[in-house]
Amino acid sequence: MTFLQTCKKLFWISRPISWPNTAYPFAVGYLLAAGASGVDIATLIIGTLYFLGPYNLLMYGINDVYDYESDIKNPRKGGVEGMREERAFHPTILRASVLTNTPFLLYLLIVSSWEARAVLVFVVAMVVAYSLKDLRFKEKPVVDSITSSLHFVGPLLFALALTDALVAAIPFVVAFFLWGVASHAFGAVQDIKPDRKAGIHSIATTFGARTTVRLTWVLYLAASVLVISQGWQYSAVALAGLAYVALVTPYLHSTDATSGRANRGWKQFLWLNYVSGAVVTITIVALHLL
Repeated sequence: MTFLQTCKKLFWISRPISWPNTAYPFAVGYLLAAGASGVDIATLIIGTLYFLGPYNLLMYGINDVYDYESDIKNPRKGGVEGMREERAFHPTILRASVLTNTPFLLYLLIVSSWEARAVLVFVVAMVVAYSLKDLRFKEKPVVDSITSSLHFVGPLLFALALTDALVAAIPFVVAFFLWGVASHAFGAVQDIKPDRKAGIHSIATTFGARTTVRLTWVLYLAASVLVISQGWQYSAVALAGLAYVALVTPYLHSTDATSGRANRGWKQFLWLNYVSGAVVTITIVALHLL
């Protein structure tokens, strides 16, 4: 296999469709919290690049390696929702994850305060613990959704820790965290059947499709309410949150037997993220221009 072919495989393993979900929270959080006069351009660029590519390769690469047995039985795998690389390529995935993450992490640790370093180490540890053999947080119901949410909230937490702005942003961090827990739980519903066949435990296999979707519905609603409680100027962001409530509503009566149908909603979720991201961006720009 040529170097370019290897890079192409690693590119798709990192699930580029999800890159904005981790890079965007860091970049926006850092820019807003640091302010125009406090932004360190090198840290902004290097941090954004890290959470754009290497971070996702680490997260999804480890996942693909240690989920191989269940992924080969899962019909939705083999594309943008997760690759199915042969065992022979697994060592390359793990090596590439380490090699691409190390230089970025070294820089970010060097320029960070002790508090921000602790946050970054915690965030990366949660990424590894989610899928790594003998840890496998993804197989601990409820912990799986909490850990997955931290994968996306983590870059924002690090940005806020870098700028000593975490306390002031707590309501928005909590809303984002609730959104993340709900998103993981809803995503787990579509995999109830293949996960059970593979002996994998998740929040959805434990509570069942109907209860999990209804929990998801409540968490999305709670996140939206928390955002709007911070002021009318965040109405558009709250409405974007309600779009997720509407998205999962058709699946409130799902059963374990029909759980696979939630894949349609999950695909809509992936694209809704771009729309809601645009709404958040426009809102932020408008608030800072007023």
